[in-house]
Amino acid sequence: MAFEYAPAPESRAVVDIAPSYGLFIDGEFVESSGGGLDKTVSPATEEVLAEYTRATAEDVDRAVRAARKAFEKWSALPGSERAKYLFRIARIIQERSRELAVLETLDNGKPIKETRDADLPLVAAHFVYYAGWADKLEHAGFGPDPKPLGVAGQVIPWNFPLLMLAWKIAPALAAGNTVVLKPAETTPLSALFFADICRQAGLPKGVVNILTGDGSTGAALVAHDGIDKVAFTGSTAVGKQIARTVAGTRKKLTLELGGKGANIVFDDAPIDQAVEGIVNGIFFNQGQVCCAGSRLLVQESVQDELLDALKRRMSTLRVGDPLDKNTDVGAINSAEQLARITELADSGTAEGAERWAPSCELPSQGYWFAPTLFTNVTQAHRIAREEIFGPVLSVLTFRTPAEAVAKANNSQYGLSAGIWTEKGSRMLAVADKLRAGVVWANTFNKFDPTSPFGGFKESGFGREGGRHGLEAYLDV
Repeated sequence: MAFEYAPAPESRAVVDIAPSYGLFIDGEFVESSGGGLDKTVSPATEEVLAEYTRATAEDVDRAVRAARKAFEKWSALPGSERAKYLFRIARIIQERSRELAVLETLDNGKPIKETRDADLPLVAAHFVYYAGWADKLEHAGFGPDPKPLGVAGQVIPWNFPLLMLAWKIAPALAAGNTVVLKPAETTPLSALFFADICRQAGLPKGVVNILTGDGSTGAALVAHDGIDKVAFTGSTAVGKQIARTVAGTRKKLTLELGGKGANIVFDDAPIDQAVEGIVNGIFFNQGQVCCAGSRLLVQESVQDELLDALKRRMSTLRVGDPLDKNTDVGAINSAEQLARITELADSGTAEGAERWAPSCELPSQGYWFAPTLFTNVTQAHRIAREEIFGPVLSVLTFRTPAEAVAKANNSQYGLSAGIWTEKGSRMLAVADKLRAGVVWANTFNKFDPTSPFGGFKESGFGREGGRHGLEAYLDV
């Protein structure tokens, strides 16, 4: 006997969102030199959450000068002292995790069980992990006396706002750098709350600066002469623009860009386990994940069995209010992103792929897209080549391991892949041939601060996380 569904909404009362926010420069919230105001809305309801300031080039200059001034004292601190601040930040994040999880769900649209159980624990873990490295940099394998670079300009995306902030700020501070960070224009709130956490932790003024704004703010930050290191996570198109801007300068650059991950299921794979991995790989965060397993490569002999099980599982996914603890698939982040997902999905139908989605009632307000599956997909289809960044799975088949590898690698991207098989030898042999920065075996979307993450080809270069993530912030 199945239990009936009952709503279980998380209270919004734990979050106090101000009507308007300024820029965080030199340890204080300040007004812009002349930039206008933008609004951030809840993707689930289209409710305006707050206004925020659009930073100008002059504001960028103020923030970079503040970071440069703070760098002198911050970089001179013993690593053990910098570690204390990072540990303190991690502890405050843990103490405020419920508040931050609700905030992230409101501003981003992802389910509360993801922000609560995945995002926030990983955010705190990254600060703890890099706090541990702060006084051990000479043992990281980058020379006996590695030095910080200076001021890091960091631009983060909207799909994991607080987690991407932690991926970038934690290693930068541990290595002795100071930071000017620009969050995405649709999800600025968690970065602004993090600014308050920096003040609460007593972080010296100017060590972390937060500039909200649109693409012009990010472009001004990347191009500023006072920046020594640029770190960007986002689309491949913008990444290419940044690479052109930085080319020929002394700036160090890391890019973590798009992906079109292949999830490869062999005929000896545990079907039920593989189905859970497939669902997690493409419907986690509504598929708005750069390393999403958006291409399912299944061995022909088990295609029918796997697809039947996958459709049954997709029919149980609950789409709706992201603040409801029962929700599996939340809202798409913005109207613009929803339009792109819709256009690419429609192209799949127009090009002859067979579309299937479970029966589900979508809310009348907000930005929503039902979990969708395409079969009869070829490698020529747009849905098999282009990054959709939504809850859309394209299914292709293969007969031999060699064909699986060839199809998986037939992509401009090279960020992630998954392998499902009971044979350890096959797992290792196939993983060795995949041109992907991260390869998961009998699992998907598992992250840990000790493990490096990054891509090949048009998925970018450089690594974040682990010991390797320190290199980008050290003069080695």
